[in-house]
Amino acid sequence: MTTSSPELTYTALSAALTGSLWVPIIVNRLREMGMWKALKNPEPDVRPHANWAYRLASAHRNAIENLVVFAPLALAVHLLALGTAATASAAALFFWSRLAHALIYTFGVPLLRTVAFVIGFGAQVTLFLRLVGGV
Repeated sequence: MTTSSPELTYTALSAALTGSLWVPIIVNRLREMGMWKALKNPEPDVRPHANWAYRLASAHRNAIENLVVFAPLALAVHLLALGTAATASAAALFFWSRLAHALIYTFGVPLLRTVAFVIGFGAQVTLFLRLVGGV
């Protein structure tokens, strides 16, 4: 049995966060459209009335896109036993930056959203560099 690592723990937390971001979007959709219309096949041009819900949907898509990059890197670091203090910190920073990104994006704070995104990207770079022997 493989023991846990910070990289694995923060991958699981990041996946759980990403997987839960849709909940407020759906609750808003049910409130705005009613049960029947909300549960039908989505219409591509229907945008939520609440701007926060629209922004959260964008944050959710962005979280999915970044999890696809982060998870394989973190899992590879874990499986190859290449974890260091730097990769542990990077994994933690990725999770916290993605949580911050989702909240900041939802509340419509533009500059801080970019800062949170760049921190998460830096975490991915750190993991990649560890895998290729650069860190």
